[in-house]
Amino acid sequence: MQRYLLSRAVYSIPTIIGITILIFIAMRVIPGDPLAMVASEGQGIHRLTDEELQAARHSLGLDRPYVVQYLSWMWDVVQLNMGTSFWRGEPIADIILRRGPITAQIALMAIMVSWLLGVPVGLLCAIKRNTPADYVVRGLVTVLMAIPSFWIGLVVVLVGVLWFTWRPPITIIYFWDDPGKNLQMTVGPALALGLGLAAVTARMTRSSVLEVLHDDFVRTARAKGLREQIVVWRHVFRNALLPVITLSGLALGGLLGGSVAVERAFSVPGLGLALVAALAERDWTMIQNLVLLYGLIFTAVNLLVDLSYAALDPRIRYQ
Repeated sequence: MQRYLLSRAVYSIPTIIGITILIFIAMRVIPGDPLAMVASEGQGIHRLTDEELQAARHSLGLDRPYVVQYLSWMWDVVQLNMGTSFWRGEPIADIILRRGPITAQIALMAIMVSWLLGVPVGLLCAIKRNTPADYVVRGLVTVLMAIPSFWIGLVVVLVGVLWFTWRPPITIIYFWDDPGKNLQMTVGPALALGLGLAAVTARMTRSSVLEVLHDDFVRTARAKGLREQIVVWRHVFRNALLPVITLSGLALGGLLGGSVAVERAFSVPGLGLALVAALAERDWTMIQNLVLLYGLIFTAVNLLVDLSYAALDPRIRYQ
């Protein structure tokens, strides 16, 4: 297991390097920069002379060769120095530490909703295959899969406001400070993300359970005279969870990166909303470091998913 963990960690290094290179190139290919928002050349709000514009570019390091800019950025990342937001003048690390817990909480709550709803429904549909209940549930699942999460979020907002006079706070409130107000702010986005993910989880669970039900070890367990409940829970369900965990791991990596549309719909002050503002302002430093953070999170979650396979499936052996 230790050898496998080390090899997976080593394989992740080229992935991370590739992510940084793609981010760096993308930010230089996209037209416009923060100075275009304030300089006269970009119809900005201030008129800068050529000398002032060159001095500003020099202070941001934009006049250096791209290789030097990239290596300087990587050196800052290694030192955990993410720089300062161009517009806010606030250290990006402080922004991440302040907004990150909200996004992480919403992501974890969405995964919990998807498992609490999707896994039992998928298991029931597999056991009751081709019954009226299976057809009805599969139809509802298909509808939920087709509906965008931000549209579900808007419906949740309208229902909550009109029927329950729901007024969630728009400022950052952590769970350990005020659980009630924190849940008012995070339950809506978690439901909007979790319902759609629950539909996908239900489909994956159903197909995975149906596949495992026809394996040889399941027939052997039944031939031994084990009760159907024991066969399903001890032999089928545990082995059928591997694709579901893979799906949830990929979804968690994306959710931790910040669900931009849902956070925008609910005005939740998370990392997704910070990324939207940075893109609108062309805040290069903020965008580079946020997207890099998303890539690192996604890589780490994938590594954890791979390591979880050994604990669930005894047929898998890591050497």
